Amino acid sequence: MAETRKIRIQYYRSAIATPTKHKLVVKGLGFTRLNQIVEREDTAAVRGMVKTVPHLVRIVEK
Repeated sequence: MAETRKIRIQYYRSAIATPTKHKLVVKGLGFTRLNQIVEREDTAAVRGMVKTVPHLVRIVEK
């Protein structure tokens, strides 16, 4: 079984004054608080979600 690639994402800016769709994307990525780092599978869907809110999240190098 092949090892799945992972991507680490950090939630570094608040989504308070953003559109509802952006808030839902942040929640969909699994973030619950600021400066939280989560590890997700590196898929096209996750990359697309990160691309939707680049002003709120960033990719963290391992």
